[in-house]
Amino acid sequence: MGLTIGVDIGGTKIAAGVVDEEGNILSTHKVPTPGTPEAIVDAIASAVEGARAGHEIVGVGIGAAGYVNRQRSTVYFAPNIDWRQEPLKEKVEARVELPVVVENDANAAAWGEYKFGAGKGHRNVICITLGTGLGGGIIIGNKLRRGHFGVAAEFGHIRMVPDGILCGCGSQGCWEQYASGRALVRYAKQRANATPENAEILLSLGDGTPEGIEGKHISMAARQGDPVAVDSYRELARWAGAGLADLASLFDPSAFIVGGGLSDEGELVLDPIRKSYKRWLVGGNWRPVADVIAAELGNKAGLVGAADLAREPDPIM
Repeated sequence: MGLTIGVDIGGTKIAAGVVDEEGNILSTHKVPTPGTPEAIVDAIASAVEGARAGHEIVGVGIGAAGYVNRQRSTVYFAPNIDWRQEPLKEKVEARVELPVVVENDANAAAWGEYKFGAGKGHRNVICITLGTGLGGGIIIGNKLRRGHFGVAAEFGHIRMVPDGILCGCGSQGCWEQYASGRALVRYAKQRANATPENAEILLSLGDGTPEGIEGKHISMAARQGDPVAVDSYRELARWAGAGLADLASLFDPSAFIVGGGLSDEGELVLDPIRKSYKRWLVGGNWRPVADVIAAELGNKAGLVGAADLAREPDPIM
């Protein structure tokens, strides 16, 4: 079908990139993320126009954090942008005069990894993104499964603990409150406060107090063997692996692809996730066990996936 543009809407910047059919990014253009919904539409159009210069483009795919309808046109609800029933496809098409599809950003990243990254060679994979929150995507039979209304794979809001920690979505005990970057920092602060003598390296990397601990400090300290930092990763992995075991009971994939910022830590986080997954997998000693592998595309996955999904037929058909 030719070249398409993928758009990744981030908290601080909006990135657009021209992507070919092999998943190669040929050019990019970034603009700051503005503070109002209407200004964001204008910024998306500006990023698209900047990226498309000198290229013949056949379509645009936008990855948006939020619930997107099955027709890939309307954002039902976005947690970090004041979009409610937002006709994003219609508005952006009017500005760029190109066909536009809107995808959930985690779905887009999952598709990018399946098509061009760690998922190559698999037909059935489940992707999870461990970042500030927890997202995911479902590819079964080589197809992205969005669900009847388009809002499947909101894995982060599976309730793991009844009446557990309050989540930003308004519910309690959601998976992302126990397996995410925010959760990791909370574990480290709690442990450092309880046993500061076991967190000497970790505390030295911040301002010396548990309140000053940041995610980057936990990674650095864990690699130096800091007991609290290592234990915090184990706690996160325990919850992440338990959730994967539940997803295995639902989807029985050949592989789980773990992306997001935490996956950049490699075996520091993946090895304990695998152990927890096998620990909680029903019948794990007697059944085939899916691989748990790291994502390969990094922060490019969403942009590349959104661009490629702009080539995919309408899922309603």
